[in-house]
Amino acid sequence: MNNYNEIFNELKDCTVCPRNCHVNRFTSKLGYCKSDASYNIASIVSHYGEEPVISGAKGICNVFFTHCNLQCVYCQNYQISRNCNSLPQYNLELSEVIEKILAILDTGCNSVGFVSPSHFVPQVKIIINELHKLGRYPTIVYNTNSYDKVDTLKQLEDLVDIYLADFKYINSNIAKKYSDANNYPKIASMAIKEMYRQKGSTLIVNENNQAESGLIIRHLVLPNNVDNSINLFKYVAEEISTNVYISLMSQYYPTIKVQDDSSLNRTIRSDEYKKVVDVIQNFGFHNGWIQEIESQSYYLPDFNKEIPF
Repeated sequence: MNNYNEIFNELKDCTVCPRNCHVNRFTSKLGYCKSDASYNIASIVSHYGEEPVISGAKGICNVFFTHCNLQCVYCQNYQISRNCNSLPQYNLELSEVIEKILAILDTGCNSVGFVSPSHFVPQVKIIINELHKLGRYPTIVYNTNSYDKVDTLKQLEDLVDIYLADFKYINSNIAKKYSDANNYPKIASMAIKEMYRQKGSTLIVNENNQAESGLIIRHLVLPNNVDNSINLFKYVAEEISTNVYISLMSQYYPTIKVQDDSSLNRTIRSDEYKKVVDVIQNFGFHNGWIQEIESQSYYLPDFNKEIPF
């Protein structure tokens, strides 16, 4: 991969993600995500708020891409994820990206996470390759909404160590209403099955109890949507495995973007969360993490600050 032209050629007729926009991202005519061919990165920062085996004692170097191929109305990263022209410009040169990552790795951190990377996979591949050329081989975490194409994920098989994969919805109507993607359940289920094919259900951790390889399925429980969560885990139990690592999140917090939406303008209740916890245990899931219900205000970022978290 010394010549990056072939990689960037993917962006001249972009079908990197399931939107299949077929736009040339080197021109001003942009697709669904409104992203060009640059390194559109809002923040490169040491982050300690992931699962314990991901963050570890030294944190993870998270690379937060801008825009998104989903437009979740409740997104807590809305400052950088909106596909609109009002976003600040975060275009970095590749050398700047590498410099910022190396500065964090040199603090003793040994993992790099790409957050919302589905529409920037060519850039992700180049960043990883540049690190390898410098003799740096951090654990690579692909932190995704799982609106990914199987063919794209296959390109990452030898590059990504850990898939940190959201599984948001099993109901297509809810997926359309909240994330403008009625085919999300089908796309995400195929994507996660591919991740599972690559990594299986074993999470490999080192002597410091930090993950080095595997798959973690994340699910954020939404208010008034317990049935979606229950049916989703039923699907995972029947179609993937009850041995897979689950990260069940209670941290939903209504942003100003949903203050007028009666279905989303509150945090989840403890009884809602308990129903999902009980179902997971009844289905036989036994690996992973369950958040405390009090976590709802702990993980709110502010990307107007140099250190968002």
